[in-house]
Amino acid sequence: MHSLVIALRLVIIMLSLALSLAYYGSINLMASLVSRSLNIRINRFITDHAPRRIFALLSTYMGFTVHLDRSAITSLPENYLLVCNHQSLLDIPLLMYFLGGKRLRFVAKKELGKHVPCVSRVLRTDGHCLVARTGSPSRAMREMDRFMLRVQKNNFIPVIFPEGTRSKNGELGTFHLAGFRRLLDQFPQPVVFCAIDGGWRTSSLGGLLRDLRDGFYRVRIVFVASAPRTKEEQIRVMEAGKEHIRKQLVSWRLMDTVVHT
Repeated sequence: MHSLVIALRLVIIMLSLALSLAYYGSINLMASLVSRSLNIRINRFITDHAPRRIFALLSTYMGFTVHLDRSAITSLPENYLLVCNHQSLLDIPLLMYFLGGKRLRFVAKKELGKHVPCVSRVLRTDGHCLVARTGSPSRAMREMDRFMLRVQKNNFIPVIFPEGTRSKNGELGTFHLAGFRRLLDQFPQPVVFCAIDGGWRTSSLGGLLRDLRDGFYRVRIVFVASAPRTKEEQIRVMEAGKEHIRKQLVSWRLMDTVVHT
């Protein structure tokens, strides 16, 4: 009986999420057919409302909890580059939920610009940076250059996942420097490092279906660095930021160990 209830809840939430994405996707498509300005306004509505709805549904039907440590947000600079470790398909809506989605613009893999209801159209039409993981590196760099022009013109906050791929076990991968340095070369600004944890349990579609129940997400700003101006400073900032994220993950997991012993 218990397993039947869990299965029913899973069906309900999947249907609810599908209907929500279909709703947001439909109004986005209709807006794009009317005018560019309306499309932009609808994108703002979606990035503000959809993340909250997603996590409210997960909380209501699956006991999924999100711990948002916003203690450092009020002291963040006006403009900055956000760097975060990468664990799940849900990382993008999580960061929108955490910081508000109106100014965040993500560097994401090009494949996300297709075949994901609602999400793909927002990524394609709202100034995000979609980069092919294979192919010409120079083409990817040019796309980042164009992206940073949009960032400066529109007062956006660029977001990069320097691991480049989702962690399947929660451990930090290599933080690649090329994209990070390119963004800062085009627009030097402070760098904010954010740690997230819990999402690796749902890093794939199968994980979403299997491990949502009583799952969790945690997110926290862990380090803020002044704008690095040289290659050496950029490398030092990246190394320091990664170490702060690593220490935060260790701290969270030690707390989990204490709670469960």
